[in-house]
Amino acid sequence: MPEHDIKGVIMAAGYGTRFLPVTKTVPKEMLPLVEIPSIQFIVDEFVATGIRDILIITSRRKKVLEDYFDKEMELEGVFREESASAKLAKIVPVPVNVFFVRQQEMKGTAHALMLCEPFTASAPFVVAYPDDIMLSETPCSLDLIRTWERTVTDDHPHGCSVLSVIDLHGEDVSRYGVVDPERRGDLTYVRRMVEKPPPGTEPSPLVSLGRYLYTPEIYPVLRRQANQPRDGEYYQTEPINELAGRGKVVCTAFTGIRYDTGEPLGYLKTVVSYALQRDDLRADFVEFLKTIIADHTRTE
Repeated sequence: MPEHDIKGVIMAAGYGTRFLPVTKTVPKEMLPLVEIPSIQFIVDEFVATGIRDILIITSRRKKVLEDYFDKEMELEGVFREESASAKLAKIVPVPVNVFFVRQQEMKGTAHALMLCEPFTASAPFVVAYPDDIMLSETPCSLDLIRTWERTVTDDHPHGCSVLSVIDLHGEDVSRYGVVDPERRGDLTYVRRMVEKPPPGTEPSPLVSLGRYLYTPEIYPVLRRQANQPRDGEYYQTEPINELAGRGKVVCTAFTGIRYDTGEPLGYLKTVVSYALQRDDLRADFVEFLKTIIADHTRTE
């Protein structure tokens, strides 16, 4: 497993309004795929990448996230007495250091990024949005780090920030941030990112996903743009485009399975797809789905 000084950040401060009323009390990041909370998939990705320090940006009403990553002494004691090792393994915290900071005002993604500076110091850091669950043989975060390493030179010791992208050729990309790419040697540079372009105006079919690697060069840009809110919020598109204009942003294509859990239908599709991948659930679940579909077809 790779070891490095790069830290991970999980953006979990949003209200989750698309999932009301459950998100009045349950953070969207805790909504499960079967029995595993969505946020756990991000942490597992970071662990597989070699990231050992994780900062979670939260907000009010999300203390349950802190409880989830805490030790559960009572249950651990019960399971040890019962010699229930399988159950015990499910509740023992993962071998990482998890820290929390609250975004006290909902001022957008760029505002949340500014909260990371004391945590990440002068090193690059990987940012993940839990709406995007990305499963692949090589963890997406590790691919970002490897791409960043290729951009570090004597002239550019910080290297470039890196965006994870996916090719949605032939699909409607108007609800995404779309990358304008330029191939230079063995790297794909980002000339700009266009946020939610009207259909037919997109610069490419490459859309930005919920994984980013930022270098410390992002912070001066964030601070400089902090007095230029858009609709009262600060977004990461503007800082990305300023760095891209200096040739400081590249992208790397994600080729694994990406699940979008940001709205109820996408979440439901993700739960079903994930369950069908599970050896312990697949056979019985397939039979159940066949029955449900057959019954639905007869009643149409």
